[in-house]
Amino acid sequence: MSYLLQVDFPMDGPFGDEMAQAFEELANSITEENGFIWKIWTENEDAKEAGGIYLFETKETAQKYLEMHTKRLAGFGITNVNAKIFSINSKLTEITKGPLK
Repeated sequence: MSYLLQVDFPMDGPFGDEMAQAFEELANSITEENGFIWKIWTENEDAKEAGGIYLFETKETAQKYLEMHTKRLAGFGITNVNAKIFSINSKLTEITKGPLK
Protein backbone atom coordinates (compact mmCIF):
# COMPACT_ATOMS: atom_id res chain seq x y z
CA MET A 1 0.00 0.00 0.00
CA SER A 2 1.27 3.50 -0.84
CA TYR A 3 1.11 6.47 1.50
CA LEU A 4 0.47 10.10 0.75
CA LEU A 5 2.37 12.86 2.56
CA GLN A 6 0.81 16.33 2.55
CA VAL A 7 3.08 19.23 3.57
CA ASP A 8 2.55 22.99 3.58
CA PHE A 9 4.29 25.92 5.22
CA PRO A 10 4.56 29.72 5.06
CA MET A 11 6.95 30.98 2.38
CA ASP A 12 7.65 34.45 1.05
CA GLY A 13 8.83 33.15 -2.31
CA PRO A 14 10.06 32.64 -4.91
CA PHE A 15 7.04 31.35 -6.82
CA GLY A 16 6.30 30.22 -10.37
CA ASP A 17 9.19 30.05 -12.81
CA GLU A 18 11.57 31.57 -10.26
CA MET A 19 10.67 28.81 -7.80
CA ALA A 20 11.21 26.16 -10.48
CA GLN A 21 14.66 27.53 -11.22
CA ALA A 22 15.62 28.02 -7.56
CA PHE A 23 14.55 24.53 -6.45
CA GLU A 24 15.50 22.42 -9.48
CA GLU A 25 18.47 20.86 -7.69
CA LEU A 26 16.28 20.09 -4.66
CA ALA A 27 13.64 18.53 -6.92
CA ASN A 28 16.24 16.25 -8.47
CA SER A 29 17.51 15.19 -5.03
CA ILE A 30 13.98 14.36 -3.83
CA THR A 31 13.64 11.79 -6.61
CA GLU A 32 16.51 9.85 -4.99
CA GLU A 33 14.80 9.50 -1.59
CA ASN A 34 14.10 5.99 -0.34
CA GLY A 35 10.54 4.90 -1.13
CA PHE A 36 9.73 8.04 -3.14
CA ILE A 37 7.25 7.62 -6.01
CA TRP A 38 6.23 11.17 -6.99
CA LYS A 39 5.66 14.73 -5.77
CA ILE A 40 3.26 17.46 -6.81
CA TRP A 41 4.67 20.88 -5.88
CA THR A 42 2.12 23.35 -4.47
CA GLU A 43 2.30 27.10 -4.14
CA ASN A 44 -0.04 29.96 -3.30
CA GLU A 45 1.69 33.28 -3.83
CA ASP A 46 -1.29 35.31 -2.53
CA ALA A 47 -1.35 33.39 0.78
CA LYS A 48 2.49 33.13 0.89
CA GLU A 49 2.37 29.33 1.23
CA ALA A 50 4.13 26.45 -0.46
CA GLY A 51 4.52 22.73 -0.03
CA GLY A 52 3.76 19.51 -1.78
CA ILE A 53 1.86 16.28 -2.05
CA TYR A 54 4.12 13.21 -2.10
CA LEU A 55 3.53 9.54 -2.71
CA PHE A 56 5.75 7.02 -0.91
CA GLU A 57 5.91 3.23 -1.03
CA THR A 58 5.42 2.80 2.74
CA LYS A 59 4.29 4.73 5.78
CA GLU A 60 7.79 4.35 7.20
CA THR A 61 9.50 5.93 4.18
CA ALA A 62 6.97 8.81 4.23
CA GLN A 63 7.62 9.38 7.95
CA LYS A 64 11.39 9.22 7.52
CA TYR A 65 11.25 11.74 4.66
CA LEU A 66 8.99 14.05 6.69
CA GLU A 67 11.43 14.03 9.60
CA MET A 68 14.37 14.84 7.31
CA HIS A 69 12.41 17.48 5.37
CA THR A 70 11.20 19.21 8.55
CA LYS A 71 14.82 19.53 9.70
CA ARG A 72 15.85 20.85 6.27
CA LEU A 73 13.06 23.45 6.34
CA ALA A 74 14.09 24.51 9.85
CA GLY A 75 17.56 25.14 8.41
CA PHE A 76 15.89 27.63 6.04
CA GLY A 77 14.12 29.27 9.00
CA ILE A 78 10.77 27.58 8.29
CA THR A 79 9.44 26.06 11.50
CA ASN A 80 5.64 26.26 11.09
CA VAL A 81 5.26 23.10 9.00
CA ASN A 82 1.86 21.42 8.61
CA ALA A 83 2.11 17.76 7.63
CA LYS A 84 -0.11 14.69 7.49
CA ILE A 85 0.39 11.14 6.28
CA PHE A 86 -2.56 9.28 4.77
CA SER A 87 -3.09 5.73 3.60
CA ILE A 88 -4.69 5.47 0.16
CA ASN A 89 -7.86 3.65 -0.80
CA SER A 90 -6.50 2.30 -4.07
CA LYS A 91 -9.81 0.92 -5.38
CA LEU A 92 -11.57 4.28 -5.18
CA THR A 93 -8.47 6.14 -6.35
CA GLU A 94 -8.29 3.97 -9.48
CA ILE A 95 -11.95 4.78 -10.28
CA THR A 96 -11.23 8.49 -10.04
CA LYS A 97 -7.98 8.15 -12.06
CA GLY A 98 -5.60 9.11 -9.24
CA PRO A 99 -1.93 8.37 -9.95
CA LEU A 100 -0.75 5.45 -7.84
CA LYS A 101 2.58 4.94 -9.63
